[in-house]
Amino acid sequence: MELGEALKNKREEIVSKWVDYTLSTYQSSAFFLKEKDAFANPVGSTIRQALKKLFVLLAENADPKEFLAPLEQIMLIRSVQEFTPSQALAPINAVKHITRAVLAADKQASGLVGDLYDFEFAVDLALLSGFDIYMQCRERLYKVRIREIKTGSHILTDSQCPTALLNNIRNENSETVKSN
Repeated sequence: MELGEALKNKREEIVSKWVDYTLSTYQSSAFFLKEKDAFANPVGSTIRQALKKLFVLLAENADPKEFLAPLEQIMLIRSVQEFTPSQALAPINAVKHITRAVLAADKQASGLVGDLYDFEFAVDLALLSGFDIYMQCRERLYKVRIREIKTGSHILTDSQCPTALLNNIRNENSETVKSN
């Protein structure tokens, strides 16, 4: 058996474990893992699809430029959440360990574990591309945030409704007048 064939045969198992690991990094991991409906769980659905696509590309030793689309799907989600860069990218690296474990557990494929160099190198390239995408997403978020602050729209998006704000200001002003 060749490595490409083994990766193809074990794809479902590897991707399933990879998805489980990735979704387990979320605070609501039980929901993300359990709910399969794309409308009820768009994060889980997107992660599942992107990792499946990415694994196929990694296993086929595709051009690293092809990794960008599925990586962008993953990083767009993870960059807007409370993950540090290393936490956001850790699941990409995890596929190396998952693949080794799955192949080592199979008697026919266990001898191929030593041949994973190219696959693991492709994962490393995907990881680096994922970091670039993550940082671009974070930069866009900060630019939007700065624009909101400059235009004053953050008042509308980050606070109570404007009427409630006005009422609070009026109440504070009337309390100040009463105390003087």
